[in-house]
Amino acid sequence: MKRLLPLLAGVLLAAGGLSARAVQVVHWARLPLAVPLVVGQERVVFVDRSVRVRVPASVGDRLRVQSADGAVYLRASGPIASTRLELQDMASGRLILLDVAAAPAKAGEPALEPMRIVQDEPMGAPKDDGSPVASPAWPQATPVAVVLTRYAAQSLYAPLRTVEPVPGVVRANLRRDLALDSLLPALPLRPRAMAAWRLGDEWVTAVELTNTSSHELVLDPRALQADLVAATFQHPTLGPAGQSTDTTVAYLVTRGHGLAGSLLPAMAPVDPAVDLPPSAAAGQASGGGRP
Repeated sequence: MKRLLPLLAGVLLAAGGLSARAVQVVHWARLPLAVPLVVGQERVVFVDRSVRVRVPASVGDRLRVQSADGAVYLRASGPIASTRLELQDMASGRLILLDVAAAPAKAGEPALEPMRIVQDEPMGAPKDDGSPVASPAWPQATPVAVVLTRYAAQSLYAPLRTVEPVPGVVRANLRRDLALDSLLPALPLRPRAMAAWRLGDEWVTAVELTNTSSHELVLDPRALQADLVAATFQHPTLGPAGQSTDTTVAYLVTRGHGLAGSLLPAMAPVDPAVDLPPSAAAGQASGGGRP
C-alpha cells in the first residue's frame, strides 16, 4: 500500500554550504502527480534522467518549460487551470504524467520548494537481489531499419503517449547545418536535417524535403545520392511550392555511421529537363496539386 501513496518528505540540500532548502519528494506509481505553481515563480522538478516534455498548445503562451540534465524547469506567466504535461524518458520511452496548475501568489506565502520524482524500478535497473531487470526486446524478426524508421516517424508525427518504446534506441547527435545539397541534386528541393536516432550500428536520419518549384514532384528513392541501407518518404509526392503539401520527411537509414558519412560527392549541375529521373520528370509535366 505504501508503494501506491505519494511519499512526501523534507530533504535538506546545502546551497553553497550556507543555506538549506527542502525538497518535496513524490513517488511515481502510474498516477498523475499534482504540481502546483505560483505565477511568476519558477519551480524545478528533478527527474534524474533525460526527458522530453509535451506541453499542450492551450497553455504554451503562459507556461515556460525547459528540460536540462535531468531537471524540468516550470514557470507560469499567468493563472493556469489543471493541465496535464507528459514527460517521456528518452532512454526507455516511459511516461510520467504531471497535472500542473498555476495560481497568483498570496501575501506572506512561502515560495514552493523544488520537487523530486522517485520512480519504481526503472527499465534495466537492478533488482533487490542484484540481478538486472529484463528489458522487453523488439521483435528480432523485424529488420533494424524498419524498427528505426517506424520509431522516427512516430516520434515526429504521433502523439507522445503513442510512441512505442524500443529498448536500445537512443537520440544521436546531428548537425542541423549539415550540407545536403548533394542528396537529391536532380530535384528542386530544399533539404534540412531534423533529427537522428541510433540502434546498434544503424542510424536513421529524418530529413525535411521542401519543394521549391511550381510543379508537383514524385519522389523516387533511386534518385538519392548516398550510401543507404534503406530510405522511406513520409509522402510519395510533393505539391508545388507554397501549398500545404509542398513538404515531407525522408527517413534515411545508414550503417556504421550517421548520414554525414554516407553522402556522396556533389554532382555537377544538370539540366532538369534532360536529366530528371522518369518519375520526377512525369511529376513536373503533370503540374497542379495532389490527385
